[in-house]
Amino acid sequence: MKVSIVGATGYGGLELIRFLDKHPHFEISSLHTSSKFDQYIYEENPQLAHINMRLEKIDPKRIAEQSDLVFLATPSGVSSELIGAFSGLDIKVIDLSGDLRLKEPGVYEKWYGKSPAPQAAIQAAVYGLAEWNREEIQQAQIIANPGCYPTATLLGLAPLLTEGFATGEDIVVDAKSGVSGAGKSPSADTHYSEMNENFKIYKVNRHQHIPEVEQQLRRWSPQAGPISFNTHLVPMTRGIMATMYIKANKETAAEELANLYESVYKQHPFVRISKPGQFPSTKQVYGSNFCDIGLDYDERTNKITVVSVIDNLVKGAAGQAIQNANIIMGLDETAGLMNNPIYP
Repeated sequence: MKVSIVGATGYGGLELIRFLDKHPHFEISSLHTSSKFDQYIYEENPQLAHINMRLEKIDPKRIAEQSDLVFLATPSGVSSELIGAFSGLDIKVIDLSGDLRLKEPGVYEKWYGKSPAPQAAIQAAVYGLAEWNREEIQQAQIIANPGCYPTATLLGLAPLLTEGFATGEDIVVDAKSGVSGAGKSPSADTHYSEMNENFKIYKVNRHQHIPEVEQQLRRWSPQAGPISFNTHLVPMTRGIMATMYIKANKETAAEELANLYESVYKQHPFVRISKPGQFPSTKQVYGSNFCDIGLDYDERTNKITVVSVIDNLVKGAAGQAIQNANIIMGLDETAGLMNNPIYP
């Protein structure tokens, strides 16, 4: 099966190339960008010196003629303009931006500050949280790939809400990310001299992923309320750690929680549960599609602590997109993705 990548020169696009280059069923037929036409992909990305492909202009009709599926690895605000051109064409679309995730009219404009995609495309898009929306993904034509922070957060919280251990009231999420989550374009905040030996909180109570997380939590538990969600930049390249605190409906224990999560995720190979008393670090998922989760219960406060780690560029972007592509095309969801994390 042939696939195309729009936004091939960004971090997400480059990760797609890295995994798809060795995928047993997908073949990259074309790479597209809004600039640098006719350059070879390796000219600015020498790590891809073995890939002899030119960058092409974005032509949805031509892409649909030569590929079965297209990945839109573009910044927010770009997919909303492109998705209409792919409508009606015989091609499946997986969008890695936030443009198709938020269903309620007006929410995207408020949190992203951009014009939204056509409402028909937004409603048609299936939220691609692969471990929880498999049946919908299998039938979809358009996938809204989840954001990196929401992936770590939602995979960490889901069993508590779906199995009745919590209703989703008064959730606190304290999340940290490596600087690659800010994208490839340089900025003052991600400049080496700014981030080296530094630790920053940003978008305090205003991160655009807040409504995405709340939207999915309400699907699992209508009682789920607004969350306290804050994010930080850490001086490392990759990785997300989301530490979550949630009020329990009943007394429990770390052993019971670990057993619960093992049971819920036993058929999901990319989610790994730590033993009671142990907690994951970002290094143990580096460069992989795994999400590792550790749990504890504080009897003093009757709150459950969940620690969830992912690689923001893989499980938080390109890896999950390929996992969704595998599902939507009827393949084993692990195809091309079961590589070990890079360590050290």
